[in-house]
Amino acid sequence: MRNLKQQQVHGSNPLWHMYRYVKGFKMFKQTIIIELCRYLPDVKLKHWAYRKLLKMDIGTHTAFAFKVVPDLMYPEYITIGVNCVIGYNTTILTHEFLVDAFTTGLVKIGDNTLIGANVTILPGVTIGNHVKIGAGAVVSKDIPDNALAYGNPIQIKK
Repeated sequence: MRNLKQQQVHGSNPLWHMYRYVKGFKMFKQTIIIELCRYLPDVKLKHWAYRKLLKMDIGTHTAFAFKVVPDLMYPEYITIGVNCVIGYNTTILTHEFLVDAFTTGLVKIGDNTLIGANVTILPGVTIGNHVKIGAGAVVSKDIPDNALAYGNPIQIKK
């Protein structure tokens, strides 16, 4: 089950009032850094930028492939273990705008985990150690250690 913090909103939808939840300058800065890193071929420099500039908690030897998109609003809510591969065009979300609510949740990815290409990880999800997530999956619930997970809806095999 996803671990989410939810704020109910009355009136117009919360996306209409996005800057109540994050400062405009912070959002602009993070968007620029993430967009530059999406196309940056140097894995070590990308790792440094995510850790130092976006305050993401990333273990050693974790590599981000081309076009990975960490959350634009709250990248600091992302924790990734050591020796992980985050595949091509993966999106890691830590927030959701709903019609009547705004939700946030930490995303935790364990050690020695492979996230395949075009995976979407939703807020509030924990992915264990030694996990393999198949390409194109939508991770909408926690994945235990040593599992193989794939598809949408996600299927988990131990």
